[in-house]
Amino acid sequence: MRERLTNWAGNIEFGTERLHRPRTLDELRKAVAGAGRLRVLGSGHSFNRLADTDGDLVSLADLPRTAEIAADRASVRIDGGMRYGDLAARLGAEGLAVHNMASLPHISVAGAVATATHGSGVRNGNLATAVSGCEILRADGDIVTLDRSSPDLPGAVVGLGALGVVTALTLDVVPAFDLRQYVYDDLPEAAVHEHLDEILSAGYSVSLFTRWTGTGIDQVWLKRSEPRKGDLFGARPADGPRHPVPGMPTASCTEQGGVTGPWHARLPHFRMEFTPSSGEELQSEWHVPRAAALAAIEAVAGLRERVAAVLQVCEIRTIAADGLWLSPNYERDSLALHFTWIADTEAVLPVVADLEEALAPFGARPHWGKIFTTTPSDLRAAYPRFADFAALAGRFDPNGAFRNPWLESLLGV
Repeated sequence: MRERLTNWAGNIEFGTERLHRPRTLDELRKAVAGAGRLRVLGSGHSFNRLADTDGDLVSLADLPRTAEIAADRASVRIDGGMRYGDLAARLGAEGLAVHNMASLPHISVAGAVATATHGSGVRNGNLATAVSGCEILRADGDIVTLDRSSPDLPGAVVGLGALGVVTALTLDVVPAFDLRQYVYDDLPEAAVHEHLDEILSAGYSVSLFTRWTGTGIDQVWLKRSEPRKGDLFGARPADGPRHPVPGMPTASCTEQGGVTGPWHARLPHFRMEFTPSSGEELQSEWHVPRAAALAAIEAVAGLRERVAAVLQVCEIRTIAADGLWLSPNYERDSLALHFTWIADTEAVLPVVADLEEALAPFGARPHWGKIFTTTPSDLRAAYPRFADFAALAGRFDPNGAFRNPWLESLLGV
């Protein structure tokens, strides 16, 4: 009897009959060669059928962990199964850092990069912007190595797993740095309207959390190196630790209260040593131009009651523009509106469709790994270089060994 294999949230049951867990590169090559079609399963944090397959799945979690720091200490080469929390431990021990991290340190680097997953900060690009090189195993067993001298790299980095198996990545690193994390309660609506840009620029990384049950912002999470005292545009300093979802235990959250700590213990919202819950949420996210930030927030506010009825919490963040072909932040500074829903797909999907309609005038681009109903044709139209990406995928994988129905619909093949 086949074991039921699902994503992290449990809303997707994978259609595969076989999950490979190779321990060596040779074993990985054999798995790829022996599969008619194959997809790579990262840490399972996609909420749609991006990682699903009508063939085999392969996990790189059992491959040897590799973190080779370059002689100039400006980059690190890692294996395709590395998680951010594990990478942070290795870099921290060497006095180095990556420029940013997502809310969860438990996610795989290759999976996060392939979907343009991000942290926050008006000057910080998404996590894929740190990639200076990648090594991709093709269906024919060859490994193609790309670096910044290659015109294909901007198309391959946010690759949705369509080109092959990413066996290694080279990431830019910087000297390790410390941050303080402050949380503020009850940011007034007037402050959002009058000082939104100043609030979003008040730290290295800034997140606004709201349940859309009131007119303001419930919490502001501010991560910065400099100490700070007093209110934040009318928001009060929290009188103790907070969880983004009120009422949830705060022990899993990274330390707050302005206590100085290393970058990897402040940039994520959650601690690596705590296993995140699963099966209790769904997620959606849309990216709009930062110039339209306030208008987009107001558009969501117009659906306040519909959204709040199926919402756990909404997080609002900024991401700097980049040149990666399938990045939602391609050539535009962005505001991301992230929604953590209740675990009820039937109730959530109509609200997702309403939000997409409300955000369409701003050219909203959905996060590739979240729940959305945008049509493949509309997705293709949202990316000026999509045709170039489709051609790149066709060149790397001419027989469609790494495709699935989800990708085929997106690529129009």
